Amino acid sequence: MKIRRGARKTRGHGDKSYPRVSASQRLRVPLITLLTDFGTVDYFVAAVKAVIFSSNPQARIVDLTHDIPPQDVEAAAFTLLAVYSSFPAGTIHIAVVDPGVGSSRRPILINCDQQFFVGPDNGIFSYACDRQAVHSFKVFEITNEKYFRHPVSPTFNGRDVFAPVAAALSLGVKPAKLGTEITDFVRLPSLKTTTSDDGKLLARIIHIDRFGNCVTNITPNDLTPKMIGAGATLRLRGKSVKSFRHHFAETTTARDKVFGIWGSAGFLELAAANESAATILRAQRGDAVVVSLK
Repeated sequence: MKIRRGARKTRGHGDKSYPRVSASQRLRVPLITLLTDFGTVDYFVAAVKAVIFSSNPQARIVDLTHDIPPQDVEAAAFTLLAVYSSFPAGTIHIAVVDPGVGSSRRPILINCDQQFFVGPDNGIFSYACDRQAVHSFKVFEITNEKYFRHPVSPTFNGRDVFAPVAAALSLGVKPAKLGTEITDFVRLPSLKTTTSDDGKLLARIIHIDRFGNCVTNITPNDLTPKMIGAGATLRLRGKSVKSFRHHFAETTTARDKVFGIWGSAGFLELAAANESAATILRAQRGDAVVVSLK
């Protein structure tokens, strides 16, 4: 049967294609990011995405990483902190590194810095909130089971709780409909440095990347160019770091194999050209870093 020019073509029986969505409409669909320790060998990541698409076929999903070391909440918190602010307002971040899954730990939703964070209440979002004023974000315990996938598996809340809740947010459901506002959510130790009685800056390593660069919690506000010019020295595990570079291949007269460099996440890193600073320093996450001036 021919269709007259200008006539509307209707979908036939069994045609499961979705209506066309204009570019302007697609732009209004928030991004949903995924950060997990699931890896990509098993079905877990695909299952989370399937639940999101089942609720919102027009969802746009971005994989941040699925290679967080198993159960490493601090590594997940740092990775999320380093990347989330590059996303547009309204982005929904699902982060699932959840050693307490199935226990009494709460599922939570945070509205922070014009973005949403969905996942377990185990500190995974505390770094993202750490740089915000106390009253500039809201935290909700997710309690409305109407938005869960049923039955809820006690071992896979990423699929059965966090994915459908994120999908609901992407469809315009307000956080207050998903749960109850709380103030006592779990926080990791603060990223803020402190100062000793004798004026030394007390910091720590908060992350070691795959290249062996040691990321500290020192920011440019803590260690200014004037302080560096005055001879600031970093001490870690009995070793001293006195030189600083702008990029890894910079040629300097300093003989120090390990040097300080401002990393892309906004923190001072201890690095070594084409080598692992962590191996040279025998450093681990959590190690104290003390900064003093001559």
